[in-house]
Parts: sequence; structure tokens; C-alpha cells
Amino acid sequence: MTKTPIRVGFIGLNPDSHSAATAHLPALRSLAGDYEIVGVANSSPESARHTASALGLKHAFAGAGALVASPEIDLVVVTVKVPHHLELVTAALEAGKHVYCEWPLGNGLAEARTLAGLAGEKGVVAAIGTQARAALEVQHLRGLIDEGFVGRVLSTTLVGSGGNWAGETVADYAYLFDAANGATMQSIPLAHTLAAMGDVLGPFASLDATFASNFDTVAVTDTGETLPKTAPDQVMVQGRLESGAAVSVHYRGGSSRGTNLLWEINGTEGDIRVTGGSGHAQMTQLTITGARGEETELTPRMPAPEVYAGQPGFPGARNVAGIYARIAGDIRTGSRTAPSFADAVKLHELLDRIETSAGAKAAG
Repeated sequence: MTKTPIRVGFIGLNPDSHSAATAHLPALRSLAGDYEIVGVANSSPESARHTASALGLKHAFAGAGALVASPEIDLVVVTVKVPHHLELVTAALEAGKHVYCEWPLGNGLAEARTLAGLAGEKGVVAAIGTQARAALEVQHLRGLIDEGFVGRVLSTTLVGSGGNWAGETVADYAYLFDAANGATMQSIPLAHTLAAMGDVLGPFASLDATFASNFDTVAVTDTGETLPKTAPDQVMVQGRLESGAAVSVHYRGGSSRGTNLLWEINGTEGDIRVTGGSGHAQMTQLTITGARGEETELTPRMPAPEVYAGQPGFPGARNVAGIYARIAGDIRTGSRTAPSFADAVKLHELLDRIETSAGAKAAG
């Protein structure tokens, strides 16, 4: 029997740029039997009409209110900047729609808790875009740990580059450098990666964090402006996981000429190294190597090639497709397999612990 497609409405979709176009569109196209994109609402009616025309969508809504109220929309996808999430996600939930919101869920822990509470009251599927958790490589890595590849995990070390948050940016990304917007290095690339780390190794038991900034201003290269910078460009966290393993994390602003994502897991029987071209584990190709027992050199330990069949080629789109596949199952069967708003609150709580720890040092 043919399935009725889940009708998707986007709040914030530009066919020319950003993750909605580069990740969400190819992800949904790879799941054409499950989804149909039927409408869009953007910052202006003109922008919505441009997107609808470019993508051949049925509806260009005059605004977000019209989109969430439409009986032709089943799933609302929110892909706008973090400060707007609370208002837009609230409107979608109040309209009884299923929601997929890009991470971070809210601008801070309080907003995330508010949205998760409302989602629970409405009983809809409310999924958060921590798509590194759906990466085929992360799932494979979890299997390696669960089957005892490294034995008992003794320690894990994570070093990553944020790409942004150093001394230069472009106008489109300038808002990332203002900590008040909730879109910092710790809340975006680090949090995405920590969500995957948590699936593989379990939660933090204790932590101690330090923030530092090498730049107090940021040069906006395409406008010539110089703006204040309040988001840190060095984030350091150390502590213990609930398993007892030691953990050390360092994220740095900008990009490195060396390895921009290096995650090692060391155990009693073996070692695993995960690398990537970006500290954004949710959107970069991850490579897994490992050695155990008498082996003295790390060798590839990637998923079998056949698991990539039918998946989008770009890792970011492939990971988002993994979330959409879970959402489709959740909507149709009543299951709850996609990362939820409740999961988002747990990740926001971890971020709050990190920021509180670092803030206490700064105040002292």
C-alpha cells in the first residue's frame, strides 16, 4: 500500500545557501516516499515566493503564522537563527503540528525547558536536529565500544575547531559572535559533537570548564565593520564520565592547518581514533581507525560500504536524512526514536553546567 507523504512546511528556507538548502533538501529528496515539501515561510513574503518558485513548492506563505495554521502542513521544520526558535516553535506546537527544530532548541536552558514542556502537553513528535547522533559512523562507533573493541574505556580526548569564533567573519555569521544570541562555539559545534559522544560513551558525571578569548572584536570582512565579540574562542572542559572514564575537551575558534576534529577513545584492550575535516561532527565526514590486542598500528574501522547505499553523499545531508527517517516512523507508528525535545533539554543542561563552571572562574 502506498504511504501518504508527510507534508512539510519550512520556516526559513533559502534555495541558494545555508543548511536548509545543503542538508535538509537533499535529505528529504532521498526520502521522497515519506515526505513532500509543500510550503515555505521566510522573513518576507517576497523571499517565500522566491523560494517556492525556485523549488516548485505549492505554497509561499505570507508568514510563519499562516504556515503553522495551514491544514496542508503536517510537519513544521524550523531552520532560522536561534533567537527566533522560542516564538516559532511555540506557534507550531500550539497549532498541533509535529516539529523538527534545528539545534540549539532554545536560547538557553530555560527556553528549551519551556518548549519541551509544551511539546509534551501537545503529544506531537517534536524532534531536535542533533544529527551527529544519526551519523552512520557514530552508530558504528557505538557498536565497536559496546562489543568491547577497546575493552574498558579509560579515557577520551576531543579536540575540535569551530571554523568561526576567531577574529574574522562575514556578515551572515556575525550574530554567532554575540553570546547573547545563544549560537556560540560551545552551543553549536561542541554541543553537536558532545551529543554524539554521549551516545557512544555515556553522560558526564563531573566537569570543570574554562573559557578564554584571544579576540575581543571580530572583523566583518564583507562590510568592513569591526564588532564586539563576547563569545569565547577557546572552550576547555575536563572531568569524568559516569562510566569512570576521564574526559578532556578543547574546542578552538577558527580552523587549524592540522586536524580539525580529533577524538580518541583509549581502553584496556585497544584504542580508537575518529577524525574529521571540521569540528562540526554533525556535518563532516568522520573517519574511524583503531587497533587492539597485539596490533601496533591503527587501521580503518569504518561501517561496511553497503550501509551507505541510497544515502545522500554529503555527510551533513546523510545525517539529517537519518533524523527525518526516524521522524517519519515516529509520526506513523507513535514511536519516539528521533532525538526529542526532552533529549535537547539534557544537552542544554550539560551546556549550562559547562557555562556555569566557566563563568564562576571568570567571576572569581
